[in-house]
Amino acid sequence: MAVIGVDFGTTNTVVTRLLPDGSAQTVRHRFGAAELDVVRSLLCFWNEGSARNLAVQHAVGPAAIEAYLDDPLESRLLMSLKSYLAQRSFSETTVFGQRYGLEDLVALFLRPVVPQAAGGDVLVAGRPVRFAGESADDPLGEARLRGAYARVGWGGVQTALEPEAAGYRFARTLDGAATVLIGDFGGGTSDFSVLRFEPGGPVQALGNAGVGVAGDSFDARIMDHVVAPLLGKGSTYRVFGKDMPVPAEYYSSFARWHRLSVMRAPRMMRDIETVARTAARPEQLQALLRLVRDEAGYALYRAVSGVKAALSGADEAALRFEHEGFRIDATIRRGEFERWIGPELARIEAAADAALSQAGLEDARIDRVFLTGGTSLVPAVRAVFTRRFGERRVTGGGEFVSVAEGLALIGRDRAATARG
Repeated sequence: MAVIGVDFGTTNTVVTRLLPDGSAQTVRHRFGAAELDVVRSLLCFWNEGSARNLAVQHAVGPAAIEAYLDDPLESRLLMSLKSYLAQRSFSETTVFGQRYGLEDLVALFLRPVVPQAAGGDVLVAGRPVRFAGESADDPLGEARLRGAYARVGWGGVQTALEPEAAGYRFARTLDGAATVLIGDFGGGTSDFSVLRFEPGGPVQALGNAGVGVAGDSFDARIMDHVVAPLLGKGSTYRVFGKDMPVPAEYYSSFARWHRLSVMRAPRMMRDIETVARTAARPEQLQALLRLVRDEAGYALYRAVSGVKAALSGADEAALRFEHEGFRIDATIRRGEFERWIGPELARIEAAADAALSQAGLEDARIDRVFLTGGTSLVPAVRAVFTRRFGERRVTGGGEFVSVAEGLALIGRDRAATARG
């Protein structure tokens, strides 16, 4: 019997398998000459046929990036699929004339990444405490997630909360009883669990909370403050002789990578073209149109995300990007970046407060704080917790693999309980 853990993330996906000694090991995936522990959660489509005789192909992870960069104008790159799971407004999309439901798209990504199911095998899939999105429907999110796994042969998939899974992994480092606050920070969500560990006893969940704010939200702030003003945000256009602000919704969609498909809708493009004709800075609106039409959003996304990562280890970083005459050359300082993400940091701290409140515990009752996930590397995120709990109690690690490893360990314990 195999026990598999899958952390399907907004940005990255990791799969683990339980070893005979009871530990969890990351499953490596081969893409060309490379073997990877972490697979980017990307899906790319392209047509190798004609407009009349379609021959639609697709690729995932690094292969999807390669296919997209090979011909961005004739391919369709889909990212952040997880962010749509709990959104009733998104159920399907059309790619090269073919309709795909959301569960079908997730299944296309999972199929080459997740091991095939065999009789008696157990797969535990991670899920956030709260799915991404302001109007997220959590039961719908989990139902769609289960539906996607069923499409790849795992009809009896189990689920577990991602922060609790990270806690399972962290428990292996403890040498005594402890009450631990776990924070799991990904691309789309920040989730918290308060867990009680007793030597030789079961893990007890005391409280859970989460918020649909994480690394992608931080990227959006960089877009909002540095990129969007160069594309017409804050400028005006003329309507019946009066100056009106350029619609802000152009930039809220452009700043969120998974919403770029909204920007490509013909109606939206026509709307921007109309505004550009009477805009005070028409060249900026035209640059926005070229970026969307030319599918240059992913390259810009990589540049912005790279600056965010650089600011985790430096006081300032340069954002440089160029496309068809549009150019960005800006220096971003860590201090101003931290001011920009202040509202998101407040929401993250409020979610941690909610988990502690549900557990009925004050800060002083928490023995350890374990932070994981890529966004936990942002110094301002860690500072939220060192300020409250002190450096000694706060630790981190396994930023990209801890959840997946913990999911396999949860599967191990559940299987043992089922056996009696």
